[in-house]
Amino acid sequence: MSTNQVPLRDKMLAVMADVNAQVAEREELVELIAIALLTRKNLFLLGAPGQAKSYAINAFRSRITGARQFERLLSKQTDEEQLFGRIDLSSLIPGSVPESVLKGDSVYENLRFTLRCAIDGQQEDSPVTFDLIRKATEKLDIYRSALAALHTGEPTVQTAGKIPEADIVFLDECFKANDGVLNSLLTALNERKYTNEGRTYSIPTISFFAASNEIPNFADPQEKILEALYDRLELKVVTENISDRTKRLSVLRDKQNGHTGQIAASITLDELESMQQEVAAIPVPDSVNELADDILCELRKSGIPVSDRKYLNYYPIAQAKAWLSGHATVESKDLLTLKNYLWQKPGDRPAVETTLNRMCVNPMQDKVNGIRAMAVEAQEEFDAARQDASKPKAGSRALIKLRGEFIRLYGMQQDLANAAQSDSERALTDGLLTDLEQINKQAHEAVNFTHVPLEQMAAMQ
Repeated sequence: MSTNQVPLRDKMLAVMADVNAQVAEREELVELIAIALLTRKNLFLLGAPGQAKSYAINAFRSRITGARQFERLLSKQTDEEQLFGRIDLSSLIPGSVPESVLKGDSVYENLRFTLRCAIDGQQEDSPVTFDLIRKATEKLDIYRSALAALHTGEPTVQTAGKIPEADIVFLDECFKANDGVLNSLLTALNERKYTNEGRTYSIPTISFFAASNEIPNFADPQEKILEALYDRLELKVVTENISDRTKRLSVLRDKQNGHTGQIAASITLDELESMQQEVAAIPVPDSVNELADDILCELRKSGIPVSDRKYLNYYPIAQAKAWLSGHATVESKDLLTLKNYLWQKPGDRPAVETTLNRMCVNPMQDKVNGIRAMAVEAQEEFDAARQDASKPKAGSRALIKLRGEFIRLYGMQQDLANAAQSDSERALTDGLLTDLEQINKQAHEAVNFTHVPLEQMAAMQ
């Protein structure tokens, strides 16, 4: 890399800063747009009208030069042709050649250019002139006839300016489409493919962005079909009205002074593809995968559904966040961005965010607290059991059970100690061991048994 070349990450951050300068209180949305593009995922925007959802999307995608764009406001009247293109009627007529075939054929274009030169370049009404034109015409007709013979009976779709030729797609009011369009969109969003007249076409779209003022009632049988579309919009963000008065006035003044819409930073489509490669190369440590699994279990325990598919595809989002943050590997705090990935119902957002903050900001503290809580619970069960006068040798039986549990907890503490990566984390695991040993000692003394340290008990197993 030359000293004058700007790192790709800095270019993306510059674009994000430029877009944020055009809107107010949309930092989360702008970052998610970047993450969606960096991971080829889809993004859903939920918010009331007039909250600059479309503006932010359009401002960001206008800064990606060379990217083909498609935008459509959906309604019940929207048909598949408006989104994916229509059948080229010439492809159904015997002897005709589909326009898409002619457009992509360099030999045909060269012969057509030769004929044009023969016509435009001749000034005399002479046999030589017409002989040149005749020969050029014959060659063009022969080649066109050959193309017609090769492509007879192959219906083609005119996709110019439609989704099959778009790198970035924005669908406003996405839940207003009819069932036929929805079914086509499902395959496009999930598989990046579209089928027409028995032929399946690949779609180059990097990301689909969709916006709506509301989420359908999936319990309603008539709206149930929309749930599949909603599920394929992996990233989700909720927008609100601008809350800060100073920021509102700043946006207003910029609008009045004509300062909005100016582009100060941009990236090319090729640069975006290189960014995607850098993001995919960010390592994900086993400890982070284990933390993500812990989060999954915690959310499911809380009644928040997270599918295996969603869990198994979390890591590109964390990689993108790590890349944007300048991290060499994915760190626990990078999982905080999953607050826009793990919820389905808007009402679940606070619980998801709270769980992520608790488990990701200081994951070692959370794990230590979990083991300590299990130790206290075991101690309470021990105290209750040893005081049960109805059972003979209640104290010794309770201690045997407690020893088994504390050997297990000691093993967990040792795993944490071995995984500690800083002095502060080692201090947490050392403190946990001290607490476990203290409870263990008190339990032995309570039933008049000689105290056996946890390390020795574990070695005897």
